[in-house]
Amino acid sequence: MAEIFVVFRLDTVYKPFLFIFQPLFAMVAPSPFHIVLVEPEIPPNTGSIARLCGATNSTLHLIHPLGFATDDRHLKRAGLDYWHQVKIEHWPDLESFLRSRREEELFFFTTKVPRPYTSARFPPQAALIFGCETRGLPEDILRLYEERCYTLPMANPHIRSLNLAMTAGIVLYEALRQHLPGHPGKGETVPVPGRASGTASTASPP
Repeated sequence: MAEIFVVFRLDTVYKPFLFIFQPLFAMVAPSPFHIVLVEPEIPPNTGSIARLCGATNSTLHLIHPLGFATDDRHLKRAGLDYWHQVKIEHWPDLESFLRSRREEELFFFTTKVPRPYTSARFPPQAALIFGCETRGLPEDILRLYEERCYTLPMANPHIRSLNLAMTAGIVLYEALRQHLPGHPGKGETVPVPGRASGTASTASPP
């Protein structure tokens, strides 16, 4: 029986796979983003977000007072055995954190504004700030940073909000997507027709 040899160039086969997986390789690099939880109340939400931060090399900032002890078993269970992979910073209050950042790095998320999160362009070192599950962000903060507030649109008006951990994950991965190789307009804010451009946020209940 005659033997048949198939010869191919390695670079011809490799390049299509590189094109497909390059964005995934980019995600392994350190994330330039920060997730900020203001007085979180539900341990599994914070644990899940900590795991999210560990998976994306993002920094988790916890604004006190917390609604639980940091050794809570539900918190630990949600984060599984990844806690040593998570960079966490604690702050005594929100004002202390805000004073440490430039205003253009601040992005607040709330259900109380119409501006969608997809209209934001997240610069490196952007801080994605979420309020507690039952109260959201303080009203005075929303007024002060009105042009830096965004929301996650929902089609059903009977649903008040999304889960906090889900909201954080959606927003963080959008920010990461914007910094994949070849993505246009990094760090720019896309104006919403009829409204001033800015940044907003969504506080999510359990």
